[in-house]
Order: sequence, then structure tokens, then C-alpha cells
Amino acid sequence: MTQNPPRAFPADFLWGSATASYQIEGAAREDGRTPSIWDTFAHTPGKVFAGDTGDVACDHYHRWREDIDLMSELGLGAYRFSVSWSRVQPTGRGPAVQRGLDFYRQLVDGLLEKGITPVVTLYHWDLPQDLEDTGGWPERETAERFAEYARIVGEALGDRVKLWATLNEPFCSSFLGYGSGVHAPGRHEPEAVLKSAHHLNLAHGLGVQALRSVLPRDAQIGVSLNPGVIRPRTDAPADLDAARRIDALHTRIFSDPMLHGGYPADLREDTARVSDWSFVRPGDEATIHQEIDFLGLNYYTPTIVSAPSGEERVAGNDGHGVSEYSQWVGSEDVEFHPAPGERTDMGWAVDPTGLTDLLLRFHREAPGVALYITENGAAFEDKPDASGAVHDPERIAYLHGHLTAVHKAIEQGADVRGYYVWSLLDNFEWAYGYSKRFGVVHVDFETLERTPKSSARWYASVAAANELPALA
Repeated sequence: MTQNPPRAFPADFLWGSATASYQIEGAAREDGRTPSIWDTFAHTPGKVFAGDTGDVACDHYHRWREDIDLMSELGLGAYRFSVSWSRVQPTGRGPAVQRGLDFYRQLVDGLLEKGITPVVTLYHWDLPQDLEDTGGWPERETAERFAEYARIVGEALGDRVKLWATLNEPFCSSFLGYGSGVHAPGRHEPEAVLKSAHHLNLAHGLGVQALRSVLPRDAQIGVSLNPGVIRPRTDAPADLDAARRIDALHTRIFSDPMLHGGYPADLREDTARVSDWSFVRPGDEATIHQEIDFLGLNYYTPTIVSAPSGEERVAGNDGHGVSEYSQWVGSEDVEFHPAPGERTDMGWAVDPTGLTDLLLRFHREAPGVALYITENGAAFEDKPDASGAVHDPERIAYLHGHLTAVHKAIEQGADVRGYYVWSLLDNFEWAYGYSKRFGVVHVDFETLERTPKSSARWYASVAAANELPALA
């Protein structure tokens, strides 16, 4: 007897995988590439576990053909990757380095030859260090430079790439980079969090405009956000208000201006003691509010919050990393609590219901905008057995549960067009270095040998059938 029946997905559903440039490419100093903020951060003692860096990572820069062959072997229909800004435009300004663009031209051509849809993310956290040296995302100029960069990449790849995302998870870039400091550039400046969030939003709007000016009319442009699934610990009014405050900071600070044309009033009120928001100029919110073709949603685990309770807690331990500094500007006293249930190697609770909730929320908020799951996956401590095989039944169970959650949202009307498993490869997991493995393909970081895990084979079978099998 089975617990769940097979679940068929829409005929044109896109099954893919996702990666990010700094996490896999390596070749940190080759062909004109200069340091990004993540190069600088990773080379700063004490910032990354075990002193790991992305200097070599998975060496995808030299092994991209092998990696495309892996995707083809697994029958993936799409590959979402990010472009390294400092590989294309080393100082974040001026003309492109053609050797950098050539890498992405070759990658796109190789994908198309294998029938794999390339999906470009322009920015996945690796700001050129030169732009950080002049202020980084808290400065308006960075958004303006991003628009120039978007135009360069759009002109280079637009004849072959039809799916484009401006940013990946601007929440992490602003709140973790300039607030808690657990991500690059590692600053702790409350008002800079809000300024950087605004300028990332502005970069998105300007970037959409730049792409529209150079891409064919049939190109699809969107953004990938990681909205929080914020749940109050109890139904007490104070806990409900805590959830409202964190939802404003985690989600609505990005989704409201992008989708609805303005920042929420309660967000401005909650943060009034931090900033008067004078960095928002007339016309900015209209610029941010560009028509988009799709919204990418990244989901891993829900967040449980409460009003201050007086309980002892670990400072900054809110699921994004431990820091003595809070990123929750204006709401630093809100408390975060572990969600119940099984946990991944990141310590994150496994709760697929949050993914259904997230999809239905944005189905309601953005009618007519297609939805993609642009990241979803789990880290487990995967090790090859004596034969060299890597079995990861926990990841298969995780993926099955979350794909079931996606299907439930589709059944309730959500226009979900595709799913990108995070990640194709074990890789450099930011401040955790190489200690956390999210890949469906195992990477031996000594030899760089790739070994598809049992989850990769399982995911390939789901993609081939376009159907989620029954769970025994």
C-alpha cells in the first residue's frame, strides 16, 4: 500500500538544477577576473569555516563540459547559473573582458547543444571588490553600475538565452552582508542594511530596463527572492506582531516595491529610529516596479518567531548563521525559535508545507506572473560507500516531500512553471566552506571527481516521467 498516489506535472514543466558562480567556478585569478567581495571575505581569517575559499571550488571554469555531460546524462531540462560580475567587468565599470564573456558564451552554447535551457542569474552575491571599496550596495552608484553590467551580458548572450533573473536573494546581500555580517562584505551597519536593500531593488528595476532594451521580445525576465515563511510561535497578539515585523524585513521590503510599486508603511514605521528613508528618491519606487515575466522563489525551511520572552537564546541564531550583530534592523528584540521536526545538516527543519504556503501567497499577490522554484534542496553528510557509490535517502525523502508541496500548490491554481534543485554539485557553501553538501552530485574536493548520488538518479527519473512517483 502506498501513502501517496503518483502526481503528474504540467506537460511543459521545466526540471532543472541551479548553481552560483563563486560557489563552483574557481579560476579566481584567470582571464582577467579580479576579486569579488567573496574572494576578500573568504581570505579574511575567521570568516569562513576552516579557512576555505572559492579559489578552486569545483573548478567548473575548466570542467564545464564534464558538468554539462552530467546534466545531459541526468536528463535535466534547464540549468540555472550565475555570471561572475568581476569576471565580465573586473572593476564593475567600463568595457567587458571578452575572455570572461567567452566562458559564458561557450557554456550557453554547450547547454543548447545538449538540449538544456540556459537560465542566467546576473547577480548571486559576488560584487566586484572595486565597487565595495567605493561603498558597495549602500551607495546608489552600485545600482547604476549594475544596469550597465546587465546590458553588457544581455547583449552578449541575449540571442541564445531566453530566461533571465536580475538578482538572487537580495535579502542575503543586504541583511547578512551589511547587518549580521555573516556574509560578504561582513559589515555591521543598521542603516546600510536598508540602503543596500533599496539599491538592490533599484538595481533590479534598472536591470530589467537595461535587459528589455537589448533582448528579443520573447525573452522572459524575472528575479529570484527568498521570501520568509514567517510563523508566530503562538496566536498571542505580540507574537503575531513579531511575525508581521519580520515578514516586512525579510519579504515585503523586496516584494512590495517590485510587485506593487512601493515600500510598506509598517516597514518604514518599524525602522524609523534607524533611518528616515531619505535615500529613496522621487521616482525610485516606479523604477523598481517593472513588469516581470516570472518570480523565482527559493525555499528551504520556515521561521518561527515570538515577541521577547526573556528566555536565554543564542545571539543572531535565526537560521542564517550566528553573529553577535542582528540583521533585523528596528526589530532586534524579536526572538527566533527552532521549528519542530527532522533537521538537515544545516540544522534547518524539514517542513514542505512552507513551500505550498509560499507559492500560494505569491499566486495571490502576483496574479499573471509565472512562478518558478529557483532553489530548493537540503544538505546532508553524504559520503561514498566502499564501492564509491553515494546513497542519500534523506535527500530523496526531502525532495519528494517538497515536490509534493509544489504539486499541491499547482492543484490549487498556482502557475508554477519549473523547479530547480539546489544544487547540481556539492560546492563552496559560503561561510560554511566545504563542510555542507547540498549537491545531487558528490564532489571529492581533493580530486574534484564527480559522482551522481542516488538522489540525482531519482530526480532524473522524476524529470523523465514528469511525474512524482508514489511514496512507499
